[in-house]
Amino acid sequence: MDWRSINFDWNRARAFLVTAQEGSLSAAARALDTTQPTLGRQVTALEDELGVVLFERHGRGLSLTPTGLKLVEYVQAMSDAANQFSLAASGQSDSIEGNVVISASETMAAFGLPHMLKPLREQHPGITLEIVATKEASDLKRREADIAIRGFRPLQPDLITKRLGDIEVGFYAAHTYLESLKTSQTPIDFLSATYLGFDQSDLMINMMNERGLAITHQNFGVICENHLAQWEMVKAGFGIGVMPIQIGDNEPLVEKVLTDIEPFIGERWLVAHRELRSNRRIRVVFDFLADALSRESD
Repeated sequence: MDWRSINFDWNRARAFLVTAQEGSLSAAARALDTTQPTLGRQVTALEDELGVVLFERHGRGLSLTPTGLKLVEYVQAMSDAANQFSLAASGQSDSIEGNVVISASETMAAFGLPHMLKPLREQHPGITLEIVATKEASDLKRREADIAIRGFRPLQPDLITKRLGDIEVGFYAAHTYLESLKTSQTPIDFLSATYLGFDQSDLMINMMNERGLAITHQNFGVICENHLAQWEMVKAGFGIGVMPIQIGDNEPLVEKVLTDIEPFIGERWLVAHRELRSNRRIRVVFDFLADALSRESD
């Protein structure tokens, strides 16, 4: 191989890739924790090195030229290989100190992890925990997280997974809201109630219709995709919402309703990249979470 034929700087190629993904220099600068002028100089220098134009500038945004569109595929492959290299190197580490990124749902991050992780911090103060509270599935292959707690079974073959049992989800409403309904709290009494949804899809409606509760979109007077904000609205008396029973049953401001219908059951999985499973620091956190979550599910 003629190594002299590689005539560009990888850091500049990375700047090009992130700018292409983010759509602007300012957004890319935030993603890379650098300044916009620095990033702009890196992209311009890469264009000079390669002798091509990668972006068309328009207003505050950027769009890829045909050449940039073609070349970004190769840089993405380079980025994927770099991530795999980093994962493989991380997997050989025996250090018990350092950062561990855990991705979890908003409710798990807010209500489950705080009391769960406190003993871990006491046992291993050298481990820094970074919590990503999100409704999205963090991409472990791209190092968006080291460990993820998910509500579905991962299908990627290069992930280590552990099934942690099921989660029962119940329906809850504030005492003040139930008083305003003046019902005997049977399913038929809740056909005209207000429900809180996460989006405009039919998923929740279909699941409730299957359980004999014939509600429609008209029942959903409040839509909020953030579960923590939605739960606060349930507690404030806006209507009926859902929450895992370990959380809902312990909230004094609400009452469990619709107890006669079949509950929603969700899965819980603990996931890590296989390369990181041999990393001592990641293994300690993974095993700790597996034990704590399994005991919670019992």
